[in-house]
Amino acid sequence: MERNKREKGSRYEEQAAAFLEERGVRILERNFRCRQGEIDLVGNKDDTLIFFEVKYRKNDVYGSPSEAVDIRKQNKICRAADLYCMKNNLCEDKAVRFDVIAVLDREITWYRDAFAYREVR
Repeated sequence: MERNKREKGSRYEEQAAAFLEERGVRILERNFRCRQGEIDLVGNKDDTLIFFEVKYRKNDVYGSPSEAVDIRKQNKICRAADLYCMKNNLCEDKAVRFDVIAVLDREITWYRDAFAYREVR
């Protein structure tokens, strides 16, 4: 089952990446993983480094996809973003943003500035 879940997640991340590229985002990395967490997509648009969390739901019975990006998940994304920036010598002089791509059935919604950076220790 886990394998199918990962495959399904990858399919929606690919759709999200195509959606973003059509809107002028240059995708820099997909599925950045580290001990601190994971970032689904990293992109650049208008000289802003954007960390994207992609969430899919077949329907909204259990809430919208964006609601699944709770404080705990945001903290993990921020920790992973810190490591990504350190590894790539980025972020010091670059605007950084955290966005959510919500996929509900076949509809994609882009939430810009979905949450603010949190310094997590």
